[in-house]
This record gives sequence, C-alpha cells and structure tokens, in this order.
Amino acid sequence: MSVSLSVIIPCYRSQATLPELLRRLANALDATKNPFEVIFVEDCGGDDTWQVIQELARQDARVRGIKLARNYGQHNALLCGIRAARGDIIVTIDDDLQNPPEEIHKLLDKLHEGHDVVYGSPQAETHGFLRNQASRITKLALQGTMGVESASKVSAFRVFRTRLRNAFEAYRSPSVNIDVLLTWGTTSFSSVNVRQDDRLIGDSGYSLKKLINHAINMMTGFSVLPLQIASLLGITFGALGMLVLTYVVGRYFIAGSAVPGFTFIASIVAIFSGVQLFALGIFGEYLARMHFRSMERPPYTLLHETPLAEATPSSTAIPPVHVSQS
Repeated sequence: MSVSLSVIIPCYRSQATLPELLRRLANALDATKNPFEVIFVEDCGGDDTWQVIQELARQDARVRGIKLARNYGQHNALLCGIRAARGDIIVTIDDDLQNPPEEIHKLLDKLHEGHDVVYGSPQAETHGFLRNQASRITKLALQGTMGVESASKVSAFRVFRTRLRNAFEAYRSPSVNIDVLLTWGTTSFSSVNVRQDDRLIGDSGYSLKKLINHAINMMTGFSVLPLQIASLLGITFGALGMLVLTYVVGRYFIAGSAVPGFTFIASIVAIFSGVQLFALGIFGEYLARMHFRSMERPPYTLLHETPLAEATPSSTAIPPVHVSQS
C-alpha cells in the first residue's frame, strides 16, 4: 500500500551535511515508490544552514524549510516539523549522517506490521561517554510509560503514524520531549536494529551544559521518579533517625551516660540537613516547571518558511495543502 512520508530533520550547524543527506534520502525514498517530503527545521545555529536549505528547496519541490526565531532545542524543532508534516507517516532523522537513510525501509516494514511507533536502535553507540550517560537517564525516565524494553531502544531515528500528533496538538510547554508525547497517543512501540555511522563532519551540538539540562528536564518535566526518590529518602532517613534516637536513649538508660562528642551530633545534623535540602531542590525544580508552564511560553516560534512548491512531474512530492500552524 502506497503511503506518503514526511521526513523531519532538525538542523543545527549542519550546512556541510545537508546536501549529501538529501541526496541519500532521495535515493532511498525513491526506491520505496511512496510520495514524500523533506522538512528541514533550522534551529538557529548561527551558520549558513538556512541559506543551504533555501537553495535545496529551490532545486527540489519535495523540500521544505522552516527557520525558528531562536535556538529552542532539538525536540522543540522536531515538534515544529511534526505539526507542519503533511504525510501519512513521519520519519525523524538526525542531520549529521550518523543515521543512514538507507535503513529507513527497515523501520517502515516494521511499522506496517501493525505498530504505531518504530525506533531504529543502533547496533553500537558511537556517541561520547557523557552523551551516552544522558541518554541512559532519559531512557530510565521513559521506562514508566513505555516499558523497560521499549525505552531501552529509544533513539532519534524513528518512524510513526502522523495521527499520533492529535494527542499533543494542544501542547504548549517550552519543555518538549517527543518520545514522551508519543506515549500520550499510543502504547504500540517497536524497534529494529540499524547501522549507526561515525560522524565525519562537524561536532555534536550537545555540550556538557545541554546534556545536564536535558537530563534534568527529562527527569523533572515528564516523570515523577525524582519525587519518588525524595519520598524514599525521607522514609529511609526517618527510619535512620529513629534508630539513632533509640541508640541514644538506650545508652542513657543502660550505660547511664549520653553519647559523647560534638562530631557525632554535627554529622547527624549535616546528613539530615543535606537530605532535606536535596528534597527541597527537587520540589523547586517541579515548581519551576509549573511556573514556566503558567507563563504559556511557546515551544517554538517561526521566523521564516520556504514557499510550498508545486510538485514537478518527475518528482514524487506530496501536493501542497493548507496546513494550520499551532
């Protein structure tokens, strides 16, 4: 059955990789005989990526470009592209050529078996140590809604049915995670093993600060796990406090003396104060999320968009239609 595809590519300082990525995408998708479009979402990287996207859109009617007003982040850019997509199935892929376009057919074949979301799980991770640790934290937070096995296979290389976006069409929080939003629309997840190539051009846009912020945002923005940890710590140290109290009182009545030493008292106070401050910090993160949500900051703002071009007879582009932007 022929279905239309929308390929969403968030772009950040990727001017050198986009022409080759589009060439490989076109070759891979032409082989499927399905009409498709490619949507590049430029996330204000500060280089000439937008100019490259505009030129690619002029050369190929199947290419659309969207430029955001400022740098919002990868998942925010993905949300923008997802809402602009016109195909029946959405494909998301990174801009760094580490996700081989030639592997897309594997994801589509698995999707057609009856699943709603299929991830391309890399056979071997090629990211750095810090990126892998942040990815593990993200997957840990996803386990509650997706299940352990599905969460362990999550990646930026994914395909899903466009109708799933109806579940989060009204979502307007500045904190976005596409994988969590997809759980609002389905529980049918699957994955296939795919090749992951080494990065040959440029450097990753994820700095240490961004990795930490992403991990914290994931844990506090879409999961109650930190609150559960705070509760567990409260119960544990409450029990520890009762044991210490029992020891102090027992020593007084049995040995006839109090526990000597300022060091002992200071250590107990420091430990319990640290746990309290840790719990307050977690509560503060959740309050901050609620504060930002109450401000109704948009997840992204569009600055420019390439005009919709009519499909040429030789191309298999999706015909232009009116699309309302959220």
